[in-house]
Formats: sequence, C-alpha cells, structure tokens
Amino acid sequence: MDLDQIPLLAALKGKLGYDTARQRVIAQNVANADTPDFAPSDLGAFTVKEASGGALAMAPVAAARTNAAHISPPKAAPSVWKPHNAPDSEARLDGNQVVLEEQMMKMTEARMDYDAAVSLYQQSLGLLKLAIRRPGG
Repeated sequence: MDLDQIPLLAALKGKLGYDTARQRVIAQNVANADTPDFAPSDLGAFTVKEASGGALAMAPVAAARTNAAHISPPKAAPSVWKPHNAPDSEARLDGNQVVLEEQMMKMTEARMDYDAAVSLYQQSLGLLKLAIRRPGG
C-alpha cells in the first residue's frame, strides 16, 4: 500500500507542497523588492480537495437558498496553486508595492505552517509503525 492512499498523509503531503509553493512566491516578492512597478503575489487559501487532486473530494455540499431573504452562496474560490496579485499596504514612488516587513510576516507564517505539517506527518508515520508492530515486540 502506498502512503499516498492514506487520506491524512495525502492531505499533509499536499499541505507541504502548498507551503513550499507559497514560500517560493514570497521569496520572489522579496527578491523583487527594488523592482519598479512590481506588485507582490500570494497564493489563495489551502484546500485539501485541490491539494489531493480531488482524491479526497467528498460530495460537495452546496448552500440552498430556500427563502428570498437568504444570502446568496459564495462563488467558488480560485485555485490555490496559482499566484494572484496581493499588493501590500503601501506603494513607493517608483510603483513598487512590496513591503518587506509584511513579506517577512507571511514567510514566517508559511514556515510555521510547514513545520506543523512536517510534525504531524512524522507523528502519523510513528502511529503507523506502532500499529504494524508485533504485539509484545
């Protein structure tokens, strides 16, 4: 049995790939901090369904509008793997919109998420090893 067939491990592997891609996008933003007219990018929120290529997709649950007073359901979010423009809070005179402090906060957040996913992955593997060990062995 391949470890990717275990839903939890497949989801964690997808999260690790997402965090790696997000760190790469943030690093490009930092590298272009002095490029005129550069707008920083970021990735959308992580979703398990897209990370697993649909392998973990359950039947979608759509909101039903049963009354005219109900709020309309939100539209589908864009793919998490495609960077989108995410300008920071200010722009310089040369048109560059990268704020290094904000990018460093995003990088720290991505690194903490990555470390948490690695820790969960390692603990899951430890539980699998414990489960397949012989009794009394």
